[in-house]
Order: sequence, then structure tokens, then C-alpha cells
Amino acid sequence: MSEGLYSSAVGSTVLFENDRVRVWEMILQPGEHCEFHEHHNDHVILYAQTATMRGQEAGDDDWGIVQDTEPGFVLYRTVGSGGPLQPHRLKNLGDVPVTHYIVELLEVSPSPTSQPWQHNERGAFRPIPTPS
Repeated sequence: MSEGLYSSAVGSTVLFENDRVRVWEMILQPGEHCEFHEHHNDHVILYAQTATMRGQEAGDDDWGIVQDTEPGFVLYRTVGSGGPLQPHRLKNLGDVPVTHYIVELLEVSPSPTSQPWQHNERGAFRPIPTPS
């Protein structure tokens, strides 16, 4: 994967940015998916509504990432200083628009490597298993 092949725009609109954080909004209409993108920074993702989403990593044929949320669902990912993460995209399988917010932490990650997703269990989240 060559650098710059995938977008580092992890949302559709930047709502706020300073030297420490960048806050994105992403709205996906029913059946819509975002373009492949990659995360370079540790980040938090917030959902204020119920959503039925599926994710797909670049190079995969299937939408194997399950992300079914309830209001207040929060995901956190340590990308690590050796990032970025595997490029991926999300698709809204529901029948209403879905809005979520991505808060990127712009300071250098305290971890040299990516760490597993963490979440508050207000919904179901199953990433694609990492090969051993």
C-alpha cells in the first residue's frame, strides 16, 4: 500500500480543530457507504442514535465488520505511532440516515503499535479478526 493511496479524511465535515483534537462528522444515508479511508491518529467514535452498519477493509470482498449501535455507543482505537490502520469504509444498512462523530487525538500516540478496539458495549461491534 503506497502512502497517500487512501484518504486521511475520516469523516465528511470537520466541525472543530485545534492543535490537540480534530472533530469530524460523518452522515451516511440509507444504503450509502463512505469511501475507503485510513486513520493515522488515535480516535474516539460517538453514535447518538441506533445504527446498523457494516465495515469493509481494503482488499476484502466481504463487509465483515459488524457495528450495530445504540444511542451513546462509543468506540476507541489506539492507532499507535507506527500507523496508519488498515484502510476501511462503512455502510449504513438501516432505513434512516446515520450520523456519527470521530474525535481524532492529534498528539503522538503513547503506543508504538495499534491496539484492539475498546467500546462501552452499547451495541454490537465485531472487527475482522487479525491474522495470527
